[in-house]
Amino acid sequence: MKSMAGLSLPPDELTRLQADYLKDVSAIWNQSLERAGSAGAAKAPGITDRRFAGQDWLENPAAAYTAQMYLLNARTLLQMAEAVQGDAKTRARIRFAVQQWIDAAAPSNFLAFNPEAIKKAVSTQGESIATGMRHLLDDLRKGSVSQTDESVFEVGRNVATTEGTVVFENELFQLIEYKPLTSRVHERAMLFVPPCINKYYILDLQPQNSVIGYSVAQGHRTFVMSWRNPDQSLAAKTWDDYIEQGPLTAIRTVQEIAGAKTISAMGFCIGGTILTTALAVLAARDEHPVASATLFTTLLDFADSGVLDVFIDEAAVRLRETTIGAQAPGGPGLLRGKELATTFSFLRPNDLVWNYVVGNYLKGEAPPPFDLLYWNGDATNLPGPMCSWYLRHMYLQNDLGKPGVLTVCGERIDLGRIRAPFFLYASREDHIVPWTGAYRSVPLVRGGAGRAANAVKFVLGASGHIAGVINPPSANKRNYWINDKLPAKAEDWLAGATSHPGSWWPEWSKWLAPLSGKQVAAPKTPGSRRFKAIEPAPGRYVKAKA
Repeated sequence: MKSMAGLSLPPDELTRLQADYLKDVSAIWNQSLERAGSAGAAKAPGITDRRFAGQDWLENPAAAYTAQMYLLNARTLLQMAEAVQGDAKTRARIRFAVQQWIDAAAPSNFLAFNPEAIKKAVSTQGESIATGMRHLLDDLRKGSVSQTDESVFEVGRNVATTEGTVVFENELFQLIEYKPLTSRVHERAMLFVPPCINKYYILDLQPQNSVIGYSVAQGHRTFVMSWRNPDQSLAAKTWDDYIEQGPLTAIRTVQEIAGAKTISAMGFCIGGTILTTALAVLAARDEHPVASATLFTTLLDFADSGVLDVFIDEAAVRLRETTIGAQAPGGPGLLRGKELATTFSFLRPNDLVWNYVVGNYLKGEAPPPFDLLYWNGDATNLPGPMCSWYLRHMYLQNDLGKPGVLTVCGERIDLGRIRAPFFLYASREDHIVPWTGAYRSVPLVRGGAGRAANAVKFVLGASGHIAGVINPPSANKRNYWINDKLPAKAEDWLAGATSHPGSWWPEWSKWLAPLSGKQVAAPKTPGSRRFKAIEPAPGRYVKAKA
């Protein structure tokens, strides 16, 4: 509780909040009395919160009053949390905790207060409640709240279906080469490094929204790392292991298969952090095998790490190090995938937790099939030493962007020595990688590439961490911002940026094409003499459950 000692709530602000609260309570009460005394069924004033916007809430005086009072209480509690004076991190934790309590306490989450659930229970003669209890018991056995009908999907059958072949594997990843869709391809092959905290097929959900499929269709000979879902046999793996046995091995393998001195590479989320670290290791060895690097929603500077920062301090990282890390008395362990999935779900609890509590349990409704949520629930484990090192040196100490501070794979690394030009993409509503945090990568990577005409390009897309990335041109949705000037502050960049409708993927393709080399004949078979076909995509590793 030491961090709470310096907190205070200014008396003047508390007095103002109390006065505003009493005024609003009186207004809600008087409105309720007026509706009760009016002839006929008077509806409550429009409530914009979608949890209470249904007719059953608006036409039921008691339910409408409950919803209005809840929203008033929630607003007041958040205002009090915002008014707390103290250090920034503790204030952020207070806001996060208050928001979690507010979301959990919503009257819509309780059968006795939810008129929609009560109405359905009456109309089904209690069958909806019985079905909801069955759903609850099933989820208790499973250990998580069901967000979609998982029985509809199968990896390799109706998700991750782009045609390809596993051409290499080690204990950490399989390398998939995808079948070309064009007669000629760029001479520089493309390597995708997806996040290791999720399965790679977020990049290949369906044919119509597949980043992998788009890359292949644009004439890129495309390779993708499919990370293994670690079990106890891999619990001792370190960050160095993930760099050396991961992208460093993948880059060398793709170079040999493609017969090219240089390749293109893309990293997504932590995959981008891993890729950039690997490129810095290579740069320290005076090796520069990547002619262009693309980062999707990636942090290299962790000073602005968003809501995840509330979970990170010395005590939290030390706990991981001594329970599952290299210092654990019983030996290294695993950070379980379900723990990760639960943490990420509670970053958006109304959308990813309570929405399903209401639908699945109170109303007895089966969640509809949704490929993105199926992927979201297909969790992966992480080795304790690798995870602990990442938390300490990235989120806690923010060492990656400091030249010469980190030693990785025996090399003191400096991101400024990477020569490749960078394409940096961020999503404006991203709660995991704030776009302003992603923009902080610009000065870290522009030094080594400063001689190139298109050294660094930053593009900002609409929507969030996943939906902003998975935005194919065929959908003609959302918009994106570009600004070729790269001022020091993210806000200044946005102020000078131009908005464009639709997908940003063509912007990336236009940037990438001239950096991908000349056109050559597409290979007729996957792999090479040394790296032969092992099995069809998506391979075994992606199918392993946490």
